[in-house]
Amino acid sequence: MTASELIDNRIVELNDWRGELFARLRQIILAAHPDIAEEWKWDTAVWSHKGMVCAVGAFKDTVKVNFFKGASLDDQHGLFNAGLEAKASRAIDFHQLDPVNEAALSDLIRVAVAYNLAGKK
Repeated sequence: MTASELIDNRIVELNDWRGELFARLRQIILAAHPDIAEEWKWDTAVWSHKGMVCAVGAFKDTVKVNFFKGASLDDQHGLFNAGLEAKASRAIDFHQLDPVNEAALSDLIRVAVAYNLAGKK
């Protein structure tokens, strides 16, 4: 099964607001950069381009977007609200009915891709 098929399956399995939000976040991520690729790692949806960009995971009360190199990114819109103590990563936790600032999230994804393209570690 391809990564895209595994992600499709995960969205269907969720069968509630988390699946709907997961699908919406996936669309935003894919639209943010034309060369971003879907992968399946650690039983999780991952998107990458010249390195890992972000992952989306669903939990009981949240859907989390984890940026692998988030601590190094300029979060101009202040989206990061979780994992702020982590050495390298940062995350955005969404709860049911939380708004999604699609433009800001797209910007942050493009910043993460640019970081990877710059070859920064």
